[in-house]
Amino acid sequence: MKITQVLTSLLLAVLLWACGSKAAEKTAATHTTPEGIIPVKLAPVGTVVRAEPVVASGLVSSSEEARLSFKVGGIINRMFVEEGQTVQKGQLLATLDLTEINAQVSQAQLATEKAERDFSRVKSLYADTAATLEQLQNATTGQNVAKQNLTIAQFNRNFAQIRSSVDGTVTRKATNAGEYVAPGASVYFISGNRPGDWVVRVGVSDKDWARLRLGNRANIALDAYPGKTFTGTVSKLAQAADPVSKLYEVEIKISSSGVKLAPGLFAKATLVPAQSRSYAVVPVESIVEGNGKEGFVYVLAQDRKRVQKLPVQIGFLDGDKVLLTNAPSGVREVVTAGSAFLTEESEIIVKSEK
Repeated sequence: MKITQVLTSLLLAVLLWACGSKAAEKTAATHTTPEGIIPVKLAPVGTVVRAEPVVASGLVSSSEEARLSFKVGGIINRMFVEEGQTVQKGQLLATLDLTEINAQVSQAQLATEKAERDFSRVKSLYADTAATLEQLQNATTGQNVAKQNLTIAQFNRNFAQIRSSVDGTVTRKATNAGEYVAPGASVYFISGNRPGDWVVRVGVSDKDWARLRLGNRANIALDAYPGKTFTGTVSKLAQAADPVSKLYEVEIKISSSGVKLAPGLFAKATLVPAQSRSYAVVPVESIVEGNGKEGFVYVLAQDRKRVQKLPVQIGFLDGDKVLLTNAPSGVREVVTAGSAFLTEESEIIVKSEK
């Protein structure tokens, strides 16, 4: 009797397990995608009106910068300051060796004295009618030319030195004592240090330059202050491109917000042009084969069982969204999940977000 009860219990357990397995298989079958069909998810295509930002990198500097040089060429005799030193307006920074310049002044002085003697002699002869009017005029001209040459030589001697034109910091020293320097060649670069007088100078392409205007806003990130964002406005737009980089310089006046700044800090600026336009917005995962400003998206074909691959032009990224400049006409949804495995020959099935 007991054996019969045990067998009956085992039989019931087996039957219950079999029924449960069949139910589970049936349920799993209803949720399993047929072989060869790729499940995908869709996302709506939105629209937004935005101004495409211009992103560029540059360095912090003072709006008042000076490139100091000698008016005349020569051998540098002494240089009194080094990079990083603070200087005052009018401070002596460097001098040339005056040996040649003093000789030129002496030569001009002697020429002036001779011209004055010649003029006096011809003037006396002219008074005695022993010299012509032309000779007197030539002597007068010679005297005046000699005096002007002396003035030039003395002027050049006075400018055989460099004095700071601003209160600031030496950001670069281009030469050293003992080197020959040509007239007008930069010797010192001085950056002003007045509080609240800081700018960021960046280079932009011609297309970006054309979209910018004076007064456009900018957000600036400095490597020296990670996580902090500074604000600024466009204060200058170059009217010619740099001959080497072919970029146009844009000067952004930065608000320091009480933070200590210094010349040479690396900055990344995001400028916001005043001009806005309409963009199509899609999730970033919907873009396939992205390459710079170009990419593709998949959309449902008319039978909703296959997809079409359409080209798009990428404006810029905004978080997990991509703003497109030429969304395909009439497209309201794009494929997101599953797009990486698709071709236009793939059979698909649309899955809900749940």
